[in-house]
This record gives sequence, C-alpha cells and structure tokens, in this order.
Amino acid sequence: MGDDLRYWVGFNLARGIGPVRLRALIEALGSIEAAWTASEAALRATKLNDRAIESVLQIRRRQDLDVVMAQIERLGVRVLTWESPDYPALLAQVDDAPPVLYVRGAMTPADEWAVAMVGTRKATVYGREVARRLAEELGRSGVTVVSGLARGIDGIAHKAAIEAGGRSIAVLGSGVDQVYPPEHRRLADAIMANGAMVSDYPPGTKPEAQNFPPRNRIISGLSLGTVVVEAGLHSGALITADFALDQGREVFAVPGSILSPSSAGCNRLLRDGAHVLTEARDVLEVLHLGQIPEKQAARLVLPETPTEAVLFANLAEEPRHLDELSRQSGMPVEVVSSTLMMMELKGMVRQVGALQYVRAFEPGTAYEAGASGHSDASAGMPSPPGA
Repeated sequence: MGDDLRYWVGFNLARGIGPVRLRALIEALGSIEAAWTASEAALRATKLNDRAIESVLQIRRRQDLDVVMAQIERLGVRVLTWESPDYPALLAQVDDAPPVLYVRGAMTPADEWAVAMVGTRKATVYGREVARRLAEELGRSGVTVVSGLARGIDGIAHKAAIEAGGRSIAVLGSGVDQVYPPEHRRLADAIMANGAMVSDYPPGTKPEAQNFPPRNRIISGLSLGTVVVEAGLHSGALITADFALDQGREVFAVPGSILSPSSAGCNRLLRDGAHVLTEARDVLEVLHLGQIPEKQAARLVLPETPTEAVLFANLAEEPRHLDELSRQSGMPVEVVSSTLMMMELKGMVRQVGALQYVRAFEPGTAYEAGASGHSDASAGMPSPPGA
C-alpha cells in the first residue's frame, strides 16, 4: 500500500475528523502527510477545535500506522481515498463523500450503473417477493444492486441480484471484517465474489446502532437512484431516501396497501413526489439504464478523442443544451450531436431532457486522465466534501 495511505487511515482512526475538517487541514497544510506530521501548534493554527486536536495527537501516540496497515493488508482489505483514481465516481460527487473507504471484494467501472434497494428488516410476504423480482431484473439488466446487508429487504436484494448473475455492493455500519447480522456470512462471501463489501469505518469496528444511519449516505451516494421497497414511517430506509434527495439522486417507492404499516413510509414518499415503481423497467427508463451491455462494450472498444474531451470539459451537473455546447466548443452541431451519442453509449454523459446533457461522472477518472490535455480539471481530489 502507498505511503500516503497510512496518513489517511490515521486520520480515519481519529474521532472528530470528518470530511470537512480533513479537507480544511489538507488545504491549510498542503498535503495529507504534512497534516499528519504537523506540530500541535500548526494544528491549532488551522483552527481545529481542542477535542479534534487531542484525538489526532492520541492516535499518533497510541497507534503504529505500519502495524495498522499490515493488519489491513492481512485482512485482504483495500483502502481507497479521495486521491485514489478508482474512488467511486458517483460517491465522489456528494458533499460529504467519506475521505476513506475500506473495500473487500472488487469495485469495477460497471458499478457506475448502480441502484440502491432498501427497506424494512421486517418485510412482509409482499415486500419480500417484490424485492426479489426487482433485484433479479435489475441484476439481469447489468445494474449493480447496492444495499446494507441488513435482514429483510436488504438481504433479499443482494441475494436476488447475485443469483440473477448480477453484481452487488454491501455498505456496512461496521468494519468490513465484521459481518452483521452473523447469519449473512455466506451472503457476504457471495457479495465479495460478485461485488464488494464497503465501509468508511476502520476494520475491527463493531456494528453499533449509531453507525448505521450515517452509512446510509454511502448507500445512496454509490447509486444513481434509490428504491424503497417496503418501509414503515420510522424505517431507516427513509433516511437513505432523504440522503438520496439531498444528493440530487432519484428516489423510487413501491406502493402498498394504505392499511399496511409496512407500506406507510413508501406511500408517504409517493405522496411527496417519489417515482412510482411497479416494475424494474420504471427504474431503467428514468435512469437511462436500458443499454448497459452496449455501454460496457462501447467503453471497452471505443477510444476517447480530443473532441470528446472538449465536450466533457464543457459539461457539468447542470444540464447543457446541444446548441449551447456547440457554441462553447466552437464545433458544428452535427459533430457535437454525433459525439454526444457515442459518449452516451460509453456512459460518459447522460441525456436528461430534449437535447440536454450532463456528465455521468466527475473529473479525475480514467477518462479525464487520458483526455489529450483538453480538460482543465486536475487529477487530485474531487470537489470539496461539504462546508
């Protein structure tokens, strides 16, 4: 593992150092190594509060980072940070993207086409069957199903997606070496063979109740949209839906009986504007996921060109019209149109309205790195995670 990774892990072990504070430290001191090795006076000069400073100093005194990194390596855990080229592109876009991710298994470019599926732990017969059918169809369509490995809807979604030949990602409220619930150990093995187990908690972290709500931001952040299959009014699945909305992602809800407490949360989401979900095709159409195999093939076969790089640099999260892109790039409309069509097949851009396009991922990925010098984006960290 790279030398800098130990410093990222060191800060991850320190309580009170979240995305905002870590970003401020790096900006003030110049690098993750400089931040970790800074004197107490230098740390105080960054206006870090006393509790956070003491936490960093304690970790420095008590932890041998070489030993910590050796333990992580023995567990077969991979560490990804904001600076890693393969940090998940969708997650990098959210304001509070975790500085460090621990991964068991493998995350691949195919996981950019991901949908979260969450719901109650106490699923009814109706909820279980709906979750199974939806996850199977999404898995067969090439969509990676993301969930939280919990009992009920989560476990059903993971299992069905994998059995359909698809991929799945489990986001844990514990270290990736701490499978919870324990009866999902075999399922966890299947997920690691066909996807990944992910957490922003260090290995060894126990599955404590307070860990689960914050991890839901990662479930939604890794996904283009979040599906809520069955949820009561106080279900944790609604926390995931709220995170998805805050992150600008789509939310889908499966309607249920107005007499069933298990569907009360879904019905409220629908009342408040969530997409009605009655079949997997509803998700595929809204998220433009109907041609994933073709996009995967195009991404492998078709090379990037300077024209693509220029158009990608002129795109953003806000939709841009074809004519506007033509004016900004100085290229004819017909050239822009045909290039965007190819970029959409590659999964580089998405059409979100009539001749309106947005980036499908943020700068700093492999596409940007090979962009023949036409992009003005740096290959460093993604946008600042929150204020």
